[in-house]
Amino acid sequence: MSEQRSDPSNGGRVGDRAGTLVTADDAIERIPRRARVYVAQGSATPFGLLDAIDAAHDRFADIEFVSAFLLARPAPLDHLGNPFRWTSLQPSGALRDALDSGHFGVVPARYSDISGLAGPGGGLEADVLLCQASPPDADGFMSLGTGVGGHVELLRSARLVIAQVNPQMPYVHGEGECHRSDFDALVEIDEPLAELAPAVIDDTALAIASHVGPYIIDGSTLQFGIGSVPDAVLSSLGDRRHLGLHGGMINDACIELIESGVIDNRHKGTDTDFGVGVSVAAEVMGTRRLYDWVDRNPRVRLVCGSLSHGIEGIAQIRNFVALQSTVQMALDGSANSEMVRGRYISGPGGAPDFAFGASVATAGRAIVAMPSTAAGGKISRIVPQLDRGAPTTLPAYVADVVATEFGAVELRGRTLAERAELLTSIAHPDHRAELEASLSQ
Repeated sequence: MSEQRSDPSNGGRVGDRAGTLVTADDAIERIPRRARVYVAQGSATPFGLLDAIDAAHDRFADIEFVSAFLLARPAPLDHLGNPFRWTSLQPSGALRDALDSGHFGVVPARYSDISGLAGPGGGLEADVLLCQASPPDADGFMSLGTGVGGHVELLRSARLVIAQVNPQMPYVHGEGECHRSDFDALVEIDEPLAELAPAVIDDTALAIASHVGPYIIDGSTLQFGIGSVPDAVLSSLGDRRHLGLHGGMINDACIELIESGVIDNRHKGTDTDFGVGVSVAAEVMGTRRLYDWVDRNPRVRLVCGSLSHGIEGIAQIRNFVALQSTVQMALDGSANSEMVRGRYISGPGGAPDFAFGASVATAGRAIVAMPSTAAGGKISRIVPQLDRGAPTTLPAYVADVVATEFGAVELRGRTLAERAELLTSIAHPDHRAELEASLSQ
């Protein structure tokens, strides 16, 4: 694709592709019989197009799909090996039934590196991009809507770009603003966006949030992940002032904080800002209420993953607070967020990006907040060592604050012996004796 032309008056990008409206069958005919196809992630996944491709599976010889985090199961998993393969950069529960297939693979990847992997010269260079977009206006301007970070750069580099034009996709400002000429083919498919239901906040999550809260001071800029703990933390911040949001996603819990003015990004102060009052993220994932709220909302900007997750940008943010969770933390402070009992359940995602970013940001804090146990209390999440064969998602040298329902401890600058003692103190009481015994071996 040649160099993009810009239209400052519309804030969008004008490309040089055909941008023609075609049927799903016509679009599928353009996909080579052998190709690598990158599929937009999160709430932007074009499930209607994937259904149509799966229905036409007999015309393909070897198609490899590549995706990051998916909220629902894609139809081509029904024909793995005949003729499809699927490579996940961050497997989710929606892909659980495919994990043991010989035609399904996992490539651990940081979110900030997705575009590099799928772009020219990357290890997973995409021939085809499948994404969703809002309907074009009278001048042809559109938006990638709720998903931008993992694939916006592929608009320029993929040989074939096909968009599922969905009237239910909101127009979201930022780097996902585009033009119909950024696409080779547009296919109109009206379907609900995949949703991420708000997490159920239980007593454990509330207790953890109470220990995390003191680390989020007025003027902090937040990043958070998915789950009951971050939602509980966000729900507890109503008395804060001038918070910022710069992270991987915006969810339903952000609406009230932004509307009330708690999040106003007044003090973020980086050269990556879009202006005072603007929250920056790579994706929007939540309910239909959230998708309606972000539609042409001037307080929201979505950006590419190299900006939302890039260390260079995060390092410029004062008081950056990264809030992560994990599956398992060793007594040295290293963490495994990807594997349970020898099976991958996720990928690194944004965890390493934000932990490293927080470690170099002025007054930054990297917080790992998690329940102390799993499996109904039978398994301690704090362990002497990570499971054999488990990946180290977060190395010990970025360990900072760790919180469970039993308290929060600060590991930065602590010796290994001190870390072990501190982490044991916030483990579940039923498992502390075992942890203490491991220290004497």
